Amino acid sequence: MKPASASNKSALTPPANVINGFHALSDPLRLQILLLLREQEFCVCDLCEVLKVSQSKLSFHLKALKDADLVRSQQSGRWIYYSLNLAQLVTLEQYLSDFRRFSTLLPARPCVD
Repeated sequence: MKPASASNKSALTPPANVINGFHALSDPLRLQILLLLREQEFCVCDLCEVLKVSQSKLSFHLKALKDADLVRSQQSGRWIYYSLNLAQLVTLEQYLSDFRRFSTLLPARPCVD
């Protein structure tokens, strides 16, 4: 088996929504937000209170989660409520499950001196 070359590099690049999703999941505060949203919808003011963070800091992280399509927002009056976007979480889950389903654990080929 030949090592990956530049010509088939595009075949090795995950879709942008997968890259963005995993990048958004790499922050501990964003994971805390998702854990809270797993239980119910929250408005920004309640998330700030529970997480003990400023609104500007929370807004930065919510934008990252929205840009990665991991959360949805809905305005009701002057408040914005956030909830999980389960479809994107399923996409990430399926991407990871493909490693288990399609990976063949072949031994490494010997290196040539």
